[in-house]
Amino acid sequence: MFGASLKPNRYSNYAIKRLVTSRVETVAFGLKQGEVSGVSIDTELIDYKAIHTVTLYLNPNRQKAYYNYIVSLQPKRVIFNPGTENPEFYNILKENNIAFEAACTLVLLSTNQY
Repeated sequence: MFGASLKPNRYSNYAIKRLVTSRVETVAFGLKQGEVSGVSIDTELIDYKAIHTVTLYLNPNRQKAYYNYIVSLQPKRVIFNPGTENPEFYNILKENNIAFEAACTLVLLSTNQY
């Protein structure tokens, strides 16, 4: 999860809770360190291994600083949640053979399509 928030009224916060409830192994990055449903929100970029999905909750302008990092994780896919759609990043992901979709993580989870 990229763009995780400690604020319970944020979709990224709710998504962490749903991922945990759905038993999806979850790591999170955000601007403020803390914990949501047992998931620590990291504020430093960590070289994670075996990341399947990166789900974005950052607007396109804020994503730019993380393009290289996200690509370096070599995820199987990147989910662009509503408001995060970014054609520039889509092209970078295509060039690196990383699948992506503009979708809502919460909807994907609730319809068993995650």
